[in-house]
Amino acid sequence: MKHPNQVLVDLDALGHNFRQARAAFGGRPLLAVVKADAYGHGAVEVARALTDEGADMFGVAHPVEGARLRAAGIDRPILLFCGAHPDDAGELADQELTPMLFDLELARALNAAGRTRGRVLPVHLKIDTGMGRAGFRPETLDEVLAVLDGLDHVAVEGVVSHLALADDAANPFTARQYETFAACVERVRAAGFKPRWLHLSNSPGLFGQNFPLCNLARPGISLYGGLPGESFRHLDLQPVMHVVSRIAQINRLPAGSGLSYGHRFVTERDSLIAAVPFGYSDGYPRLVTNRAEVLVRGRRIRQV
Repeated sequence: MKHPNQVLVDLDALGHNFRQARAAFGGRPLLAVVKADAYGHGAVEVARALTDEGADMFGVAHPVEGARLRAAGIDRPILLFCGAHPDDAGELADQELTPMLFDLELARALNAAGRTRGRVLPVHLKIDTGMGRAGFRPETLDEVLAVLDGLDHVAVEGVVSHLALADDAANPFTARQYETFAACVERVRAAGFKPRWLHLSNSPGLFGQNFPLCNLARPGISLYGGLPGESFRHLDLQPVMHVVSRIAQINRLPAGSGLSYGHRFVTERDSLIAAVPFGYSDGYPRLVTNRAEVLVRGRRIRQV
């Protein structure tokens, strides 16, 4: 017996999209974003497939996501976008998970964990260049670097920031963010640090911008076939996820018949209405009612 509703994940399409990202970045290293269970596509399966494609690194939001990848045998470097609580420093060291660093208490905890284990633990220093979320502000950078300089079991392996408006290729704010980032990298180097990785680009930055200083990019939604914005419709990306179901019943309804909750749709003429056993309890959002389309044997049909 098979459930009528299925989510199919096309790993060939995933590989195609990864290769598109690699080409757009000139063959340079890529960090594949697999947070939130790879946007619902299955983080372990996606990470295995992208390891075969040559992904250099993986990005997740939280330590527990990284630990699951490690338990599944994923051995590539894993970067934690949301950092970690200082209490988790020992586990990060044991699981070889690298945090984006925007909290000096975490840095001190990592230093203690590294000293106990006789290792130097890597971090990627996150700078807020205009996103307004997590990250050290540029005006505090000298103070931050002074603290890090005194931690002999923590190494600044990378410097990172995040783009706020890269989906709008014409917006000049992205160029200002890059200028701020480049200036901060220069200050990091002047303080004696030697970061291996410099990265700024998300999917729209990767496909729509050129940042000569950066040697790593972080494609996320584009790997799964999602367009980074309206100006990216020219990209050759393939959908990785397909949601399929079966028609349970077809009814002929006269003009003036209301359908479903609130009668949001009323037939204007005699109509054939197919019922599909896929609803809100299956994760279908009510907000898309009367706004979506489905394919029936290759023919595009309005969902009502």
